Amino acid sequence: MAISDRGTTQPVTQSPTRSRAGRDLGAAIAVGVVLAAVVLATLALYRPGFVIVVGVAVLISLWELVRALESRDVRPPTVPLLVGAISMLALTYLRGSEGLVVAFILTVLACIVWRLADGARNYLRDVSTTVFVVMYVPLLAGFAVLLVIPQDGAARVIAFITTVVCSDVGGYAAGVFLGRHPMAASVSPKKTWEGFAGSAVLSALAGALFLTLALGGVWWQGVLYGLAIAAAATLGDLGESMIKRDLGLKDMGSLLPGHGGLMDRMDSLLPTAAVAWLLLSVFVPPA
Repeated sequence: MAISDRGTTQPVTQSPTRSRAGRDLGAAIAVGVVLAAVVLATLALYRPGFVIVVGVAVLISLWELVRALESRDVRPPTVPLLVGAISMLALTYLRGSEGLVVAFILTVLACIVWRLADGARNYLRDVSTTVFVVMYVPLLAGFAVLLVIPQDGAARVIAFITTVVCSDVGGYAAGVFLGRHPMAASVSPKKTWEGFAGSAVLSALAGALFLTLALGGVWWQGVLYGLAIAAAATLGDLGESMIKRDLGLKDMGSLLPGHGGLMDRMDSLLPTAAVAWLLLSVFVPPA
């Protein structure tokens, strides 16, 4: 209870505990643990289930992104976009990288044709935005599916996701306690060079451990892998922040307490999936 200036008592509203970076830290950790448990369970029990999890995440992320775009009167064709996204992931799992490329091209063509029915007004804007959305979400998510296909796919996916988490945790901790110099103040004011250094250090350590202990690589490959993941995750975060600022949004949604929308968690995972697949294919090629 609090005493007002009139001498009466008024209840004090308790707000969620927030960190110095502005997150509801308890909720964010709880959500992260649940998501990690779902991914680990699918990898341990039924690897194709991971593709289903990725598909659900992609559909929700696309829905959030499309709604955000529609708030600014940009209208990607939703039906071929969602159907094409699922087709891209399914064909990737069945046919590998060739399936991903073919499904991507067909999805883009389907969206271009579908949009014709709505007339010429803003056609170029809607189509170009749609191509960007297809590349940004389902195409990049397809690389996460490519990671799980090899015999040691579960280890590759765990190495990928855990290294991204280490990048996030390292950047968060260093940014909160040491952050002084903004990296891109006009885009993401709370992201600092000290935070990026924390991301790089923890990601490099995680990469070295995973590549040497789980994937049969050597330590320097793991360090390079970790540094590349930290850079890609940071660029992904900044890229989505730029999109949100352009659309005038704080978050893409409110599905995940402490995180915002699911798209707000996918921002660093999507570009790093492509980087992880490329580097792991070079450093520790599948048997």
